[in-house]
Amino acid sequence: MPGPTVSDGTVSDATADVTVSEATGPLVLVRRLRQGEPPGPEEEAAAPAPPLRLPLRADERTSLRGHRRSACGRDLLLQLPRGAALEPGDRLAPEGGGPLVVVEAADEPLLVVRAADPLALLQAAYHLGNRHVAMELHRDALRLVADSVLEDLLRHRGLSVERMSGPFLPEPGAYTPSGHGHNHGHAHGPHDHGHHSHSHP
Repeated sequence: MPGPTVSDGTVSDATADVTVSEATGPLVLVRRLRQGEPPGPEEEAAAPAPPLRLPLRADERTSLRGHRRSACGRDLLLQLPRGAALEPGDRLAPEGGGPLVVVEAADEPLLVVRAADPLALLQAAYHLGNRHVAMELHRDALRLVADSVLEDLLRHRGLSVERMSGPFLPEPGAYTPSGHGHNHGHAHGPHDHGHHSHSHP
């Protein structure tokens, strides 16, 4: 019987690769470990395996379900319980053991807003907040996802606006569970993040 042709071999190899890939399937991630949280027995067993990196944009970190790709191209399927958005440094554990996956903040196009007058910067934050724009707050600057309409609006108000690429860590919402925030290197008062007192007649 004649041996397989080159074309037959090529097709067979490609088919085998597809079959292995389909048989392997995505790594299903079902548990989140916060920074400092000790791993469970299954994660302990997988500790020798190097963790996978999962860079995500800020909007992607709010979704706890769906397919993702690790930095090395591994197919991942998030099936995490409901909760706060993912934070850089969170470790995601697969069902049945396997390598941990570490969440990272991916670089994305941003606007950096500054003003010579602190009040002007505060007013800009107020107007952006009214538009429900996610912002990363610093003592002397605001960062937000690049948007040409907002860029024109801010420049029209006399603010300095620069474009940059970098990780975006927006301020968590007022009702985000405590302990799930992040630190931009600035201090907050004891009642920041929406915990304001109101007087009613």
